[in-house]
Amino acid sequence: MKQNTEAENKALKKKKSSLRENIEAILVAVVLALFIRTFVVQAFKIPSGSMKNTLLIGDHILVNKFIYGIKLPFVGSTLISIKDPQREDIVVFEYPDDPSKDFIKRVVGVSGDKIEIRDKNVYVNDQLQHQDFAIYTDNRILPGRDSFGPITVPEDSLFVMGDNRDNSHDSRFWGFVRLKAVKGKAFIIYWSWNGENQDSILDYVRWTRMGKLLK
Repeated sequence: MKQNTEAENKALKKKKSSLRENIEAILVAVVLALFIRTFVVQAFKIPSGSMKNTLLIGDHILVNKFIYGIKLPFVGSTLISIKDPQREDIVVFEYPDDPSKDFIKRVVGVSGDKIEIRDKNVYVNDQLQHQDFAIYTDNRILPGRDSFGPITVPEDSLFVMGDNRDNSHDSRFWGFVRLKAVKGKAFIIYWSWNGENQDSILDYVRWTRMGKLLK
């Protein structure tokens, strides 16, 4: 049987060492990516028009998952508390009726707030809210949608609504969002694709929306 020369043995060891280094680098990169996605920032795509005109269908956003504290994956328990969502924050959360789905809405009320809607006008603690981000496209006044409450937000919960008030499936219909279901705060649009574009191929990308900070 042919014996490997010393040079061949060194080359084989070097090849194995390089392969091991590459595998270790890939594993570190995967773990780091999973850590960032779980605890720091995560990307989401907007699939519906419930947040128009703040967010459009095809907007791709980044969500700060660290801002509301460090939570255990799958459980939702908070390890390190930083702060709770505030009124007018745009939050991503697990849809209460189907936790496998992620929803994005704006916080209207926090724990202890009294919420009432009168003919499309939103009142928080009996104070009329002047919200430039809210749009209305239907002149009809519908019970439940445009006249609601009063109701008080329970402890560790949020009342949320879409900015497209006449076309949003939100707390008016399915109730409150538990704080432990909140994944993070949306803070920037990093990409925007207009799939309904009928003009030039260059117009598929909404260039002016890229890098837009959300508020």
